[in-house]
Amino acid sequence: MSISPIDVARTDGGPQWVEAVATPSGVEVWWDEPRPHEGGRRCVVRRLPDGSRADALPPGWNARNRLVEYGGRSWRPLPGAGLVFTNWADQRLYRLDGAVPVPLTPAGAARYGDLYLPPGRDEVWAVRERDDVRDLVAVPLDGGPLRVVAKAQHFLMNPRLSPDGRHVAWIGWDHPNMPWDGTELCVAPLGEDGTAGPYRVVAGGPEESVTQAEWRDAATLYAVTDPTGWWNVHLVPLDGSPGRNLTPVEAEFGAAMWKPGLSCLAVADDGTLVVVYGGPDHRRLAVLDPDSGDPREIGGGPDGPTYWSSTVSAAGGKAAAVRATPYTPMEVALVDLDDGTYEVVSAPKPLPARELLPVPEAVTVEGVHAHLYPPAAARGGPAPYVIFVHGGPTGNLPIALDLEIAYFTSRGLGVAVVNYGGSTGYGRAYRERLRHQWGVVDVQDCAKVARGLVELGRADAARLAVRGGSAGGWTTVAALVHSDVFAGGVAHYAITDPESWAAETHDFESRYLDGLVGPLPETRQRYVERSPLLNASRASGPCLMLHGLEDAIVDVSQAQRFTAELDKHGKEWALLTFPGEQHGWRREETIVAVLEAELAFYGLIFGMETPGVPPLTLKGRA
Repeated sequence: MSISPIDVARTDGGPQWVEAVATPSGVEVWWDEPRPHEGGRRCVVRRLPDGSRADALPPGWNARNRLVEYGGRSWRPLPGAGLVFTNWADQRLYRLDGAVPVPLTPAGAARYGDLYLPPGRDEVWAVRERDDVRDLVAVPLDGGPLRVVAKAQHFLMNPRLSPDGRHVAWIGWDHPNMPWDGTELCVAPLGEDGTAGPYRVVAGGPEESVTQAEWRDAATLYAVTDPTGWWNVHLVPLDGSPGRNLTPVEAEFGAAMWKPGLSCLAVADDGTLVVVYGGPDHRRLAVLDPDSGDPREIGGGPDGPTYWSSTVSAAGGKAAAVRATPYTPMEVALVDLDDGTYEVVSAPKPLPARELLPVPEAVTVEGVHAHLYPPAAARGGPAPYVIFVHGGPTGNLPIALDLEIAYFTSRGLGVAVVNYGGSTGYGRAYRERLRHQWGVVDVQDCAKVARGLVELGRADAARLAVRGGSAGGWTTVAALVHSDVFAGGVAHYAITDPESWAAETHDFESRYLDGLVGPLPETRQRYVERSPLLNASRASGPCLMLHGLEDAIVDVSQAQRFTAELDKHGKEWALLTFPGEQHGWRREETIVAVLEAELAFYGLIFGMETPGVPPLTLKGRA
């Protein structure tokens, strides 16, 4: 028995945003979830206190936006069961109280995201983005003209109104920083006209990353920030007196803000904090007493280390959050803050038999963090292994059920997930290992893990492959041309030439490479030396490229130019493109096609049979 591509497609992705709402009859839970079988749209779902669930968004509507291209918080529930959301097709804000959503913002080129409902105001606040300029705007819920609340840094997120309504806080940053490099927590007085006055910075800076802030009272904020090298929860007074680190431990209470609106901290009704903290091996949900600073873990279970994603909300003595284990997918859970018990409130997903799921093992190889997933039904002796490389590169892959991994392990392939230097979850020092070393440290770390598996007798040195998406796709093709370890690679929507990508890509990441490689033009020689495109003649094996034709983050030309260079130098390759797909796979039919093509590729380079999978032809193969 093995796991099918449809199994993967129908459990692909997970809830992204959650919200708990206290009502007289109990706590409601709202979330959004992917619908691969509905063209990849994200649907908002509402679960009532009586346990019943219903879609809160009609068919055909898609609660997504393109704020900084990756999208920000895209919806909020309104009092009385209404909903305000951004719609993917036109990027406008809508209000839904009846059968048909009503637009709140004009048609045009603006995008809205990181939605927030300020208490006591009949409006929704959002970060507006147009022509690479961002500001904080207030949009009346009755459809009146919007108001600009604040203009400040080049990038903004996390708008919050103080409990007394007199101040507004936000987090901002400027090029060349990314939000995990350095951000500023700003506070400004809010005038009677609803616009912010001059702001002052109360935390953060060019080398300190504030990822989230919430008001404690009218004079104090909680801020998740990393002056110690770890994202800890800090108390930040507005009167200039010294703040206090409430969680002075080497653990991450924050996350890389790829999507404005992610949250690892929520303030409960009684003033305690609900926090998500830890790393990719075990990420906990806990209640934190701000006076004692001791987190009390809640929501545990019998299925091994639990991973909680970066979204949490608290109301009515409960917390809504998203959890997974090595054997259960990302699910919405409602957790009791007193006794720590939980119930899964999202609809169950069909899962394969437990015996088909690999048992993960967290390891460290020469200082590199990795998770090993052994192949099922191993026939003895070293097995073929695929190194999985996460995107970002400022990100990680956790220990959590991933049927994409299980799809391959159920067919006799081992998988090693490498959280290479630069990954999140291990503190700033580990992230900074990649500074100016992208294409070097990530490649070396993947090769270290692969060689370590060979030395342990677990992997066959002649049957090693590497694969990844986006920045992971970059590491894949870089590993092919800058090492001799891998027999082939599979690159999903990959960057293949850093200099041209920096010129082509969107505003949010347009200066990302200043920190990853170096500023241009001063360090151009590094770009030339590390470019997979310019070194394609050195590829150690064939490459399968997979790319969406609507990708605004990495243009398909990156794949096209690289495969043309492989072809010119007599290397083997294949390129598959997918209409209607952006940066990542969202449609069921695409997910199936991608998995089948990838498995067929491994069959070719490893000499394995892949029954039931359409054949793949490599260009340049005799």
